[in-house]
Amino acid sequence: MADFDLVILGGGSGGYACALRASQLGLKVVLIEKDKLGGTCLHRGCIPTKALLHAGEIADNTRHASEFGVKADFHAIDMAGVNSYKDGVISKLHKGLQGLVKSRNVTYVEGAGKLVSKNTVEVNGERYTGKNVVLATGSHAKSLPGLELDGTRVMTSDHAMHLNYVPKSVIVLGGGVIGCEFASVWKSFGSEVTIIEALPHLIALEDESSSKQLERAFRKRGINFELGTKFKSVAKTNSGVTVTLEDGKTFNAELLLVAVGRGPVSANLGYEEQGIKMDRGYIIVDDKCRTNVPGIWAVGDLIPTLQLAHVGFAEGILVAEEIAGLNPRAINYDGVPRVTYSEPEVASVGLTTAAAKAKGFDVVELNYDLAGNGKAQILKTAGSIKLVSAKNGPVLGIHMVGSRVGELLAEAQLIFNWQADAFDVAPLIHAHPTLSEAMGEAHLALAGKPLHAHG
Repeated sequence: MADFDLVILGGGSGGYACALRASQLGLKVVLIEKDKLGGTCLHRGCIPTKALLHAGEIADNTRHASEFGVKADFHAIDMAGVNSYKDGVISKLHKGLQGLVKSRNVTYVEGAGKLVSKNTVEVNGERYTGKNVVLATGSHAKSLPGLELDGTRVMTSDHAMHLNYVPKSVIVLGGGVIGCEFASVWKSFGSEVTIIEALPHLIALEDESSSKQLERAFRKRGINFELGTKFKSVAKTNSGVTVTLEDGKTFNAELLLVAVGRGPVSANLGYEEQGIKMDRGYIIVDDKCRTNVPGIWAVGDLIPTLQLAHVGFAEGILVAEEIAGLNPRAINYDGVPRVTYSEPEVASVGLTTAAAKAKGFDVVELNYDLAGNGKAQILKTAGSIKLVSAKNGPVLGIHMVGSRVGELLAEAQLIFNWQADAFDVAPLIHAHPTLSEAMGEAHLALAGKPLHAHG
């Protein structure tokens, strides 16, 4: 049994960030991971999906090359080549991360760990005890009751990540971030795609205006969707699957992607036995990621905060600094940037209009159409930047739709987190021609002095 300052169970974004920061602060750390360092984000989530999306972007650019005066012919998607490219990106990042952990003198243990006491994790028959235990066991792709996954015709994103062919047709069950991203990939690859979403809108957690713009863009791309009706059943057929909704409508496709969210990995890991407070599998924590059991912390998808890699990363750093006595500021989750990396992208930070009104703000809204932005015209993208502001007060939310708008979130999150108002941002000079000019133009308009916008 070895004694550590931190015993970290889980080597995903939250776990490894905590390990690296804690080691940097002079703490003795052991990091335990049953699969591969980097977790879901690096191996099954953020990185591979964005590689697939970029391959799809290149396919679409090739199809439309003549619109830019370039002669090019699109022949087919070579999935072996796409997967080789995707896996190469993952491999390079994985090796880099392994090198970082090794260079920081973090003790790294491969194996399935279990919490066996309030300060001890057992793995491979060995016990590791620490002054603090950080739980970072992540999440798994969920299904629905009675919906059996076979990984071939009925699959989750974990299975879809490794497909070696382009399906002729796909039904995507779930119109959230994961569902919309895969729908976008497969449409770019040439599949017929239908999204089934029980809620009234796609990406329903975003501002309603962003959802409606994405829906219009998806219709234009030929991505079909059925909103507001729940899934009832799926039956396998000779050619694929038939999905039936509660209103009796049926849809046929070669395969069904189940993208109904992710749930915490917490079962049979000893958490309940140590008295940790939980709710529906999630570990309940305070604003510094402490559990109700002194010395035990939890971060990432295991706790009921935003299921985003950069959130887990920030929580891991927060815990390391709190343990080291630095008293870091608690995370304001409203100020976390959020992106759906479909085509077009949807990006946001801060409050939606509905959330701002629910908090009692006297809300002012401003919509800036990207039609007035030179770089948007060069890229042939459509969309907008919507500002949600308190009347005579700070910007409360920024909501964007369009190609590459995720890159604008760096400035957007500063505006929100520094509680800037339109008059603070309007004088800032943005490079021309860039998409970032649209951020400046939107704030100019909100400040009452629009230039490339009517107002």
